[in-house]
Amino acid sequence: MKRLLTLGAVFAAAPAFAHHPLAGQPMETFTHGLLSGVGHPVLGFDHLFFIALMGVAALFTGARYMAPLGYIAVMLVGTLMMSFGVALPAIEPMIIASLLVLGYIVLSGTALSATTAVILFAVAGLFHGSAFGESIAAQEAGMGTAVLVGYLIGLGVIQYVIALTAAWALEKFWNVSEASQIQPRIAGAVVAGVGLFLGLEAVEGVAFAALGIG
Repeated sequence: MKRLLTLGAVFAAAPAFAHHPLAGQPMETFTHGLLSGVGHPVLGFDHLFFIALMGVAALFTGARYMAPLGYIAVMLVGTLMMSFGVALPAIEPMIIASLLVLGYIVLSGTALSATTAVILFAVAGLFHGSAFGESIAAQEAGMGTAVLVGYLIGLGVIQYVIALTAAWALEKFWNVSEASQIQPRIAGAVVAGVGLFLGLEAVEGVAFAALGIG
């Protein structure tokens, strides 16, 4: 429990607004794009929580290595779509929904089938990818193909590593082998709680805007 709470505190401390490791400096090379791609999911705690829990959920599907690839593939498609101006509706609400849904599933102790997991991860990946494209990739696409390619590689690799590492840590340090065990369920509760917090914050923002409160 202490390790879980410590891990959660570290994740929560990641600044949600600092989605760029280069601090907004011009990105001109493949390496710049690669660093940006690696940094964006790590520094955006909403993405980080979902990706880590996706790895946990994948652990119990029988396809722990393949299921997250469904997310990665569609996430990159979503990023490219947005980078070339193809926007999806309700990106932030859908990201919040992905945290709530996956958090609830893991909290409930349910083990997803590989097919269900891939579909769920892919749908979430499209919207998470669109968010990546909205805030980062459009700028980088305008700076050249090398930068964008580096960004996409970094984005895909780091998220796959995070997902696999979360599953590995659960097995290595807590000897978890079943979805019904307490450790993954606590992780699900934490992520669902993050989704609920972000959802309430979004509703509050809409309400304040409607009332003309800055």
